[in-house]
Amino acid sequence: MRTDLDTLVTALYVKIDDALKATPELCRWRPKVGIPPRLSDAELLTLAVMQALLGFTSEARWLRHARTALGHLRLLCVVKPRGVPRRRAGRSAQAA
Repeated sequence: MRTDLDTLVTALYVKIDDALKATPELCRWRPKVGIPPRLSDAELLTLAVMQALLGFTSEARWLRHARTALGHLRLLCVVKPRGVPRRRAGRSAQAA
């Protein structure tokens, strides 16, 4: 099962990354200087989609599960609860 989940996460990340590169207007504007984000937009979206696909409604439970089930992937090496506010900020920007 772990291999299937790894394959799904990898394929989803590649698809989202390609889509964001094809349509750069979907990405948030970032200044050239300053501290870069710890997660790329594609990584953040991949985590959000995986959370929805696996049926986690609690972000804290999802992050605990993701660290144990997917922690070996580079995508989750930097995931900390601080990534949640950025995701929420992106959610409110989409609603507007």
